[in-house]
Amino acid sequence: MTHDSAGRARPALPARRLALWLALALLALAWADSALAHAVTLGDKGYIQEVTGVHIIPFLYLGAKHMVTGYDHILFLFGVIFFLYGMKEIGLYVSLFAIGHSTTMLAGVWFGFGINSYIIDAIIGFSVVYKALDNLGAFRTWFGVQPDTRAATLIFGFLHGFGLASKIIDYDISPDGLLANLIAFNVGVEIGQLTALAAILVVMNRWRATPSFARQAYAANVLMMVAGFALTGFQIAGYLVA
Repeated sequence: MTHDSAGRARPALPARRLALWLALALLALAWADSALAHAVTLGDKGYIQEVTGVHIIPFLYLGAKHMVTGYDHILFLFGVIFFLYGMKEIGLYVSLFAIGHSTTMLAGVWFGFGINSYIIDAIIGFSVVYKALDNLGAFRTWFGVQPDTRAATLIFGFLHGFGLASKIIDYDISPDGLLANLIAFNVGVEIGQLTALAAILVVMNRWRATPSFARQAYAANVLMMVAGFALTGFQIAGYLVA
């Protein structure tokens, strides 16, 4: 904490920078929500609708692109590992998330079971809110209990998978080569997830080494919660308008 010429306390520069960058990220989310429907661009949508037969490499690419550019997934993953330090523990939670979204994405598309895109994306936005509140210790403070974080990660993984399944179903993907293409897409998603995770861990490890981490961690989770509410609100508004 520093003080101005009048002796008033003001946030340290790193904290202000963190708040600024996260605020800019929120504005980017507002733009991205209208431009990227769950990280599937118009060009990708056209390809998914038109392609027939087995196309392993393109679907690997689409899966990886979806995860790397899927801001809702990245925010949730960021929240999940925020206070995890050991690689074994990180691997466990990331695996639970991967099992969850892989299961419902594959099963949802294969059996043609989807959820309204606005509703499931609103739930996915709420998953970010939930994880931020969990990181802030809100549930223990409010209710005197701590939810099982492993079960919550798996359950929200299921819901994230339904989000993508619903989009693919809407695009009426060809049944010719469907299983192979879905598996390739899912492998691509996992590659993208590992890529995003590696980048997050590099940043987190450097950030945790700074003396201001404990103070900034609270602000980061509050802003992450705000981002989750924004994502949820955008989807609810879209549902009401549609």
